[in-house]
Amino acid sequence: MNLALIVPLICYLLAMLGLGFYLSRRPTEGNFVEDYFLGNRSMGGFVLAMTMVATYASASSFIGGPGAAYSLGLGWVLLAMIQVPTVWLTLGVLGKQFAVIARRVNALTINDMLYARYQSPLVVVLAALGLLAAFIATMVVQFIGGARLLETVTGLPYQGGLIIFATTVMLYTLIGGFRAVVVTDAVQGILMLIGTVVLLVGVLYAGGGASAMFSALADIDSGLVSPRGPDDFLSSSFMLSFWVLVCFGVIGLPHSAVRCLAYKDSKAMHKGIIIGTLVGALLMFGMHFAGALGRVLIPELTVPDKVMPTLILTVLPPIVAGLFLAGPMAAIMSTIDSQLIQASATIVKDLYLNYVSRKSGHTPPSPTFIKRASRLVTLAVGVIVLFAALSPPDMIIWLNLLAFGALQAIFFWPLVLGLYWWRGTATGALASMLVGALSYGLLATFDIKLFGLHAIVPSLALSGLAYVIGSLLSPAPCAKVRALFGKSGAEHPEPRAQHETNT
Repeated sequence: MNLALIVPLICYLLAMLGLGFYLSRRPTEGNFVEDYFLGNRSMGGFVLAMTMVATYASASSFIGGPGAAYSLGLGWVLLAMIQVPTVWLTLGVLGKQFAVIARRVNALTINDMLYARYQSPLVVVLAALGLLAAFIATMVVQFIGGARLLETVTGLPYQGGLIIFATTVMLYTLIGGFRAVVVTDAVQGILMLIGTVVLLVGVLYAGGGASAMFSALADIDSGLVSPRGPDDFLSSSFMLSFWVLVCFGVIGLPHSAVRCLAYKDSKAMHKGIIIGTLVGALLMFGMHFAGALGRVLIPELTVPDKVMPTLILTVLPPIVAGLFLAGPMAAIMSTIDSQLIQASATIVKDLYLNYVSRKSGHTPPSPTFIKRASRLVTLAVGVIVLFAALSPPDMIIWLNLLAFGALQAIFFWPLVLGLYWWRGTATGALASMLVGALSYGLLATFDIKLFGLHAIVPSLALSGLAYVIGSLLSPAPCAKVRALFGKSGAEHPEPRAQHETNT
């Protein structure tokens, strides 16, 4: 165990914990629920950009993606760049409408938005169950990535690294809530960017430059320098599927979409789009390019997911390696905390407060009870994920993509068409969710590839068709919904800053 590596990592973990404690002690603006789950809608442009990028760039991007590039070569790097427009798409398609309508109906979660649009408890309950199932799977992936990182760096057993990593993330999320999540995301996004640049420069220097490393890759396997990869793995149908799954389809990811409820004003959104797209492009290229070139420096790696931490240990001096191992650590932590806080919001706010407590007819729970319940649920979800991560697969990217697809199949059309097509109804949303979940589950479980496409492509097509048919066969939305959302989905004034909205 190398103290030069371990000490910077421990300092980083302690710093994140300290930041969570500090933010938890700041005075709460407004009620606890809004502050804990949405940070009182106070995000500026830079923080918005960094939390969007950090939330999306996860263990799959920093551990699994480079691992796939290590196995499949430069073709995977090219494929990974499909992810560059994700911040622009999410904020551009959902951002303005979500912000305005959320303030009008006091929506704190994605399910609040779904209820405001469809006026159906069944839509909310189905969405909540789908979100929880998929989030647990994606958080398992993040926990595995963090544990593998600590295992590779420190020599700790996998289970020991998992417990240390999980405890840190759960504590600062538990204590600081959404505000701690987005502020730590901003810090982690900066670390991710610096770490990626430093690592890529180190890899190129150690390998004698890009040209020499390309030649070495071709000597190992000519497919590693081909756009289609070894054995033409990256076929046209696979690339189309990937484009839908990790670019166009990310609009339907709830943990990214919820950021559209929390920014301060339109100026913050526009700045977030520009900064987030630029930072995302640098991260995606740097991470995956380093992973592909790593095949030259460490050709006999048995577990591809270990390529990033192994490269850091190989090409950087120990003290520098220890400092910049915080980059991939930050990528993993920033995704877990976002999903953990939203899973807690789904259980406490969407299910308990909105349905169980309200329908029971009992006295509304006190703020103290809500605060304790929110933190207890956050802890419980984290512990469940911790136990599920004890037996990891060799490559986590496929599990992550499976969970990504499930979220998109359920949420994509109810969110997007709910905003942009006034005729959409609760019947259409329910049909879309059920058809999307069932078709994706069946196609993915039995590995059925229609025309060679990933399960997400036919699932989105079928769920979109179900949404349209179900909506047209049911009565149009009520006047209240039509007035709130508008026929064009864009008939709203600019979102104002939070203090203006409160006034």
